[in-house]
Amino acid sequence: MDAYIGVDVGRTTRIAVVDASGRILSQRRINTVLTDGRSLVDQLIREVVALKNVSQQTVLAVGVGLPGLVDIDQQVQILPNLPDISAIDIRSELAAAVSLPVILDNDANAATYGEWKCGAAKNANNLVYISIGTGIGGGIVLGGKMQRGARGYAGEFGHMKVGLQELDCSCGSVGCLETVASGPNIVRRAREMIFESPTYMRSVLASKISKRLTCEDIVEAAMQGDELAMRVISSTANYLGTAIANVINLFNVELVVLGGPVMTTSTILLEYIREYLKQGSFPKLYDCCKLVAASLGDNAGVIGSAIMAQDRLSEQRMAARG
Repeated sequence: MDAYIGVDVGRTTRIAVVDASGRILSQRRINTVLTDGRSLVDQLIREVVALKNVSQQTVLAVGVGLPGLVDIDQQVQILPNLPDISAIDIRSELAAAVSLPVILDNDANAATYGEWKCGAAKNANNLVYISIGTGIGGGIVLGGKMQRGARGYAGEFGHMKVGLQELDCSCGSVGCLETVASGPNIVRRAREMIFESPTYMRSVLASKISKRLTCEDIVEAAMQGDELAMRVISSTANYLGTAIANVINLFNVELVVLGGPVMTTSTILLEYIREYLKQGSFPKLYDCCKLVAASLGDNAGVIGSAIMAQDRLSEQRMAARG
């Protein structure tokens, strides 16, 4: 059976063998080396080679999704939350090590591709996918084609500017959506509100701030009617809904898919976002657009990377035949 390897790089990296239909056949998770870029790349190469060597399928190509800017030449330019690998030609090194074609792309583009080809966005021609986790990323499909922009950097949804926020972002700018609506920043805002108002010391979340408060805690408390948690969820939805409304008004997409770890745990956030989205969108554009949760969960990145590699290999073979 022919298969493809998909890689979803993050602080925890997932590597999977995927068949042509997007079914995961085998996979492994590794804690990513964070000391320096060279060590990170060497680890990635070792793990991909090891999985290829033990696979019972014939692996034809490798796709890698990375959490940063990857240009149209498939060179990594920026990895905001991981060691710098911009001086390393990771695609060439990995291709030489596995003796296979390798493609690189942004991790949100890879997840978008997975949902588009195998998940909640299957058969859609105009869509936006947004991943909400440690950061916020996005991917755009218009007219049945992935949109990468002039240099390959399109879809940086998390770095849209929202409101009057002036918090520093990992990208080097200020006021980005990611600074208020990513997983860690949702938790940060809840913590700040607890300390700013004695009223919120009665919240069930207050008892957890000396430990490890999580987005899951906030969502669970909101579903139980906790005032602080509901306020945090509502304000987060306001930020996200406003930003998504701008995208709908700009692109007139038929579908918006919300994925990533934060959305995996929160149906209540999806409903709040839908309300703010309706308020901020031009009515005719809102009426022809659906807002849905992603269906592939944390498999979207590895599946998308693998299927992207499959499709790119197919395109190259067709071009070679003329």
